[in-house]
Amino acid sequence: MRNWTTLNPPFETTLSMSSFPQHPFTLLTNSRFQPGEAYGAHRSTLLSAPALEQARAVITTWSGYAPTPLCALPALARDAGVASIHYKDEGGRFGLGSFKALGGAYAVARLLCRELGQRLGRSVIHAELQSDPALRQACADITVTCATDGNHGRSVAWGAQMLGCRCVIYIHATVSEGRKEAIARYGAQVVRTAGNYDDSVQQADRDAKANGWFVISDTSYPGYMDIPRDVMQGYQLMVHEAVSALPQWPTHVFVQAGVGGFAAAVCAYFWERNVEQRPVFVVVEPQQADCLLQSARAGAVVAVKGDLDTLMAGLACGEVSLLAWDVLATGANAFCTIPDAAAVDGMRLLARPQRGDPVIVAGESAVAGLAAALLTAQDSAARASLGLGPDSRVLLFGSEGDTDPALYQQLVGRSAAQVLADGAAA
Repeated sequence: MRNWTTLNPPFETTLSMSSFPQHPFTLLTNSRFQPGEAYGAHRSTLLSAPALEQARAVITTWSGYAPTPLCALPALARDAGVASIHYKDEGGRFGLGSFKALGGAYAVARLLCRELGQRLGRSVIHAELQSDPALRQACADITVTCATDGNHGRSVAWGAQMLGCRCVIYIHATVSEGRKEAIARYGAQVVRTAGNYDDSVQQADRDAKANGWFVISDTSYPGYMDIPRDVMQGYQLMVHEAVSALPQWPTHVFVQAGVGGFAAAVCAYFWERNVEQRPVFVVVEPQQADCLLQSARAGAVVAVKGDLDTLMAGLACGEVSLLAWDVLATGANAFCTIPDAAAVDGMRLLARPQRGDPVIVAGESAVAGLAAALLTAQDSAARASLGLGPDSRVLLFGSEGDTDPALYQQLVGRSAAQVLADGAAA
């Protein structure tokens, strides 16, 4: 049986969809959402179209830049009873395996331009960082750092290597060795800490203050807003690519969340551009790390404590980013949590041919939005609450590929290479 919760009492249903197993989930409608609310001047200082254009002008110059695929899934859409499902596959982004490549590395570039500009007493632009030997040498005296579940740290390390600064990355106790090694390959010093993700954030902050390093975090807190804003602005390029490739504006967007920066970047993109036709926006979290849902329920930011032990490592966050909350508190239509088993089923579903749908290699944190969309599509009351119907056009963001290849093979039963080969042969 499925457990579904809104502001009303929970109910049960036995509806099912042949291609996706049933799992318990929670759906909380957002009582603070106001249809027609303007994006507003305040939010434009956080994320905006002009700032996205600045990020696009930088990121598209990096070696290896190309828009990632937007995959149509018509067979899955038929099963779900909707008009279309599109999945933005970020697994190939700059060879780093996730959308995070857009945010962390861009924030490193922005930080270096600001810091060197202050030291030199003049404006420094991104192009100079790689073309001016003196600036390159100056970068070597700067150290950036962050805490990570894996993907953000890999992006920061890659950006630091590309631009010539030093890098120290903190990972918490349950981050896999595969993800640790992937970060170290970009020349970063990787430090494993005790405790959960939020503990590693605090350790990185303490050490940065003691050593004069610069924190490149994807989460914001009082007194620390500029860099997370740059990270989120980089993420919006992914949304712009997706919208540019879509045949029609989406009616529904399901996006997974950790601290909320990714989800807020997606939500803000649509909100700023079309207030009247904003897609229904659903934020999706693991059951064991639901700080955004709990905050929505409380009407204020709430931290979730404990070990946050979820298979969806990239979403294992207990504290909400304040910048993200500025957008999601009234910008999200609903908040949803799913169990780890639903994520595994989502990975396996994309890894097998679906009557003409493409085979997609998706990591465990990539499929939360997909799983939530399919779970709510099976449930008559959830469908009604979200307005899901035969005319609905669903957009999903597959935020990572097999960023931990060993874990991917363990969960799916085949390696990414085998999945893709089987898909090509089908």
